[in-house]
Amino acid sequence: MSSDARILIVGAGVGGLALAQALRRGGIDVTVYEQDPTPTIRNQGYRIHIDSNGNAALRTCLSAEVLDLVRRSSGHNGDLFAAYTHHLDQVMVQTFPEIADDDITCVDRNAFRHALLTGMADDVHFGKRPTGYQLTDSGRVRVEFADGGGDEGDVLVGADGVGSVVRRQLVPDATVRDLGLRCLYGRMTITETTEPLIPRDLQRGFSWVGDGDGCGAGFAPVRFRARPDGTADYLMTTLVATPQRLGVADADLFAFSSEQLWKLAVDTTASWHSAIRELYAHADSGTFFPITIRAAERLDAIPSGPVTLLGDAAHAMPPTGGAGANTALQDAATLAGELLGAARGDKPFSEAVAAYERVMLPRGFAAVDDSLRMAGHLFGNAG
Repeated sequence: MSSDARILIVGAGVGGLALAQALRRGGIDVTVYEQDPTPTIRNQGYRIHIDSNGNAALRTCLSAEVLDLVRRSSGHNGDLFAAYTHHLDQVMVQTFPEIADDDITCVDRNAFRHALLTGMADDVHFGKRPTGYQLTDSGRVRVEFADGGGDEGDVLVGADGVGSVVRRQLVPDATVRDLGLRCLYGRMTITETTEPLIPRDLQRGFSWVGDGDGCGAGFAPVRFRARPDGTADYLMTTLVATPQRLGVADADLFAFSSEQLWKLAVDTTASWHSAIRELYAHADSGTFFPITIRAAERLDAIPSGPVTLLGDAAHAMPPTGGAGANTALQDAATLAGELLGAARGDKPFSEAVAAYERVMLPRGFAAVDDSLRMAGHLFGNAG
């Protein structure tokens, strides 16, 4: 193992932290820089679906200790995916009775991040906003930050999400497209009062409710196996529609308070089945926030060198396929394997990065295509 190998990661999200865990576990000096001021996630979502690919990647990247912590802080496994009309007539159902108890099917985003930060206190730096990078004469790369600081390493990984600063410099022509859909995220704390309000099947996994007119809602419970301090079980609620259907321009929508967004969700579903109306009526009004649903345009190659991309920074996709986090985890596992091999002297870091990209790009954009097809099925105007 090369004792002076050093990897820099910009972005402490799912993929960036999984990669850091794998590299640290393999003996590589790794440092993560995150623009968020604290480990508490900003408004990105609540529940993350983990599939078989995500489980395999977690087993590759994480030590037994960290993987066990992720599992214990995850949600109890669900066994159902179903779709309904807004009158709660079931139109599709798929069950998954063979899920092993050791597998992880869902995690809370904040609990997941905290678990992935285990043992990384000295390696992850918050409140560091990158402004760009420079290639050095020696073939290394130096990342620069808004506060005037910088750091140098053998490889820089842009894991900084859909608005990636690293991507804008590395691949300036790469574009991320607005799909014309807005998602209102919220959640309902599960209590003795709200528990009876949740229809039985909506307690078993992920359920989609659509009105056939371009508006849909997703519901999924998070019942923690071992509840982290300060958390409560909850039902994630999402409402997805066009700005026209919501009747609110973006300038207003993104300026709304959480309470105004909650009221908008209540009003938009006012003609739906009474059970759905009750879920929104009892949702925690202070938990709502909006996001724009986007997808990256296909990227066939990345300029060769010591800088690369991971997860949404490379292949952002709509959440309709439930594949974004899982693809980022796969990226982390693949890139970790290549970089660890380079640190052992198997190949130069530039070749390791290129080998990773040959796998990451087609796999990532296949997931984008699948997610767009699902979005088009649910919202004929998407994709």
